[in-house]
Amino acid sequence: MEMKLGIVVSEFNYDITSMMLERAKEHCKFLGVEVSEVVHVPGVFDMPLAIKDLLKKDDIDAVVTLGTVIKGETKHDETVMAHAARKITDLSLEYEKPVSLGITGPGMTRLQAEERIERAKAAVESAVKMHKRKAKDK
Repeated sequence: MEMKLGIVVSEFNYDITSMMLERAKEHCKFLGVEVSEVVHVPGVFDMPLAIKDLLKKDDIDAVVTLGTVIKGETKHDETVMAHAARKITDLSLEYEKPVSLGITGPGMTRLQAEERIERAKAAVESAVKMHKRKAKDK
């Protein structure tokens, strides 16, 4: 049975997140995992609703989130990341499906965010490993 992933990607800082999306898709292909649906949202804070919609679908086994939260002049990046991470965890538990945190930040510069583009692969790995573990436990 082939695993089917949904991906939610932030359009904010899209020059970076679009590259993260490409790395994630390439890694899915390498692992033999199907990307069933990609949902674009305005920003990381906007992800939970899209994640929930994907988790409701019977043909989605797990969701990968991709985004980058870069430090600005205020601590807004910390607030966005904290609330998004908490809700992402809550949704994973509520629907009993893995949702990986492929969001880099907070507290990063743009250069640091660019250096972390490859971490999208780790988000895919996490979702795949958690799905396999859950399937093994059934």
